[in-house]
Amino acid sequence: MATNPVRIAFVLVVHGRASRQLQRMFKAIYHKDHFFYIHCDKRSNYLHRQVVQFASQYPNVRVTPWRMATIWGGASLLSTYLQSMRDLLEMSDWSWDFFINLSAADYPVRTNDQLVAFLSRYRDMNFLKSHGRDNARFIRKQGLDRLFLECDTHMWRLGDRKIPEGITVDGGSDWFLLNRKFVEYVTFSNDDLVTNMKRFYSYTLLPAESFFHTVLENSPYCDTMVDNNLRITNWNRKLGCKCQYKHIVDWCGCSPNDFKPSDFHRFQQTARPTFFARKFEAAVNQEIIGQLDYYLYGNYPSGTPGLRSYWENLYDEPDGIHSISDVMLTMFHSFSRMGLKRAEASLHTDGENSCRYYPMGHPVSVHLYFLADRFQGFLIKHHATNLAVSKLETLETWVMPKKVFKIANPTSDFGRLQFSEAGTEWDAKERIFRNFGGIMGPMDEPTTMQKWGKGPNITVTVVWIDPVNVIAATYDILIESTAEFTHYKPPLNLPLRPGIWTIRVLHHWVPVAETRFLISPLTFSNRQPIKSDEVGKFHGGPSKKAYMEQSFQGLNPVLNIPINSMQVEQAKKNAALVGSKLESWVDSLASNIWSAVDICTTGPSSCPVMQSCSQTAWSSLSPDPKSELGLIKPDGRLR
Repeated sequence: MATNPVRIAFVLVVHGRASRQLQRMFKAIYHKDHFFYIHCDKRSNYLHRQVVQFASQYPNVRVTPWRMATIWGGASLLSTYLQSMRDLLEMSDWSWDFFINLSAADYPVRTNDQLVAFLSRYRDMNFLKSHGRDNARFIRKQGLDRLFLECDTHMWRLGDRKIPEGITVDGGSDWFLLNRKFVEYVTFSNDDLVTNMKRFYSYTLLPAESFFHTVLENSPYCDTMVDNNLRITNWNRKLGCKCQYKHIVDWCGCSPNDFKPSDFHRFQQTARPTFFARKFEAAVNQEIIGQLDYYLYGNYPSGTPGLRSYWENLYDEPDGIHSISDVMLTMFHSFSRMGLKRAEASLHTDGENSCRYYPMGHPVSVHLYFLADRFQGFLIKHHATNLAVSKLETLETWVMPKKVFKIANPTSDFGRLQFSEAGTEWDAKERIFRNFGGIMGPMDEPTTMQKWGKGPNITVTVVWIDPVNVIAATYDILIESTAEFTHYKPPLNLPLRPGIWTIRVLHHWVPVAETRFLISPLTFSNRQPIKSDEVGKFHGGPSKKAYMEQSFQGLNPVLNIPINSMQVEQAKKNAALVGSKLESWVDSLASNIWSAVDICTTGPSSCPVMQSCSQTAWSSLSPDPKSELGLIKPDGRLR
């Protein structure tokens, strides 16, 4: 170990709802000799509650008493770093040597001991990664010659501006390791350089990617810069640079991809020192995090539960019911009822009625559940009255999606299509739907995705069929021989008719495969039970006669998709339903796509065969040792 080893202030800037991934990362970097200062985005209240709870267990962990809404590319991110630096320097009981910023999507690729040994050798240096391209191009690409203003969580482009004269502008990655001397200079110096740069960069896009580089290179500390931020970042610009932040910045932006198991060898490369990597996202791939964790700290004992499971919170009661959409609320209530029906059907024995329940109130919490990197459905925690004893119990129901994709039978000789799915929030970078489970209502705009194997160039026809066999859209797509994914969102007139929709893929008009998806009717409007004068505008099908300008009715006989007048009449009746009849309709539709796999109780239950949630392998209350934070071990670590 180095003599007089450095002590590090880790600043974690976190947002979202992936609290278990954050805790696992924190566990991997924690050591009692270092300091951890955590900033939770102003909009991430659930995560903030989790962070405050675990920070209180350790004397060297603190949470910022202030919170900002840090948007991608925003000036607020630089403000967050500068305020964190000031706070850390003013904490007289925290004596640290280096400032390191991390997010919840980072993970260490070397141990804490290795990092400390390295930084103790280079304690006077500052580690920043420069763009390494010609400066004029960097300035143009970053928009440094444009004036931006952050307002209402958006970066607005206001016009052109001049770069200050006599300054070497530099920049690159906004992930860095800075020594205390330079942090003191940036925080407290009143010289013209620091003052002017703080003003200049408060009206700059992506200021944290350039401010520290520029100040360092033009300051008395210029000879302390090392062009390496000690990280490895997973850039795949072919996938990750499609102007993905247009909704929050008036500019084009890129972000890195998530690491997958096939990338593991990259962490062992030794061409340059690296201690952290990004990005990791357990909801996309947790296996790689496990591989890295075991590589650094060894395997967990055999039989350790929960190693291949991942839970991520989607809704939590303190966030308030307005934090989820009407269609989510509709489906979560339906899932709760499905769980209670399952309890009644399969749990009561010898004719006992002690497992009959009546649902009470809104869900308490909802989690996404993954096992071995596959989405396994939703876990709904909810209250219900046990009718045998008139007591309130809190239960958790697991609903799992049914298989809705099927290859045509008899199988056509067309073999390239591997999978097809419909949903919203398609992420072209990670090639997944971010709306896990594909919960959609009449006012949603679905995208369909197809996954292809290699093969000859072909053209396929995609047909969208609504619940009463109206052909809503049809189009051809050319599939190149190397294509892996195709996706398309037809511009359909809303509202979409509630019910089970079908998407067929045809080749030379012969069906190749089909997938189904649910457009759920709404039992809630603006988080209140929907009223009879509201249902018509949501449940009656498209406001114009057809879903698109042209009608595809002529294709119904060609594709052998007859329109059944009784189905059409029934759809009209269903569109007027309210109250318990509407709920029954929702439940009957949901059961085509979802099944209640299991139910458990979070506390004592009068149902004698109801299992305890903590005893299951699936519940959000079951053991998850890889993310649980315990006592500090004798070596100062948690992991």
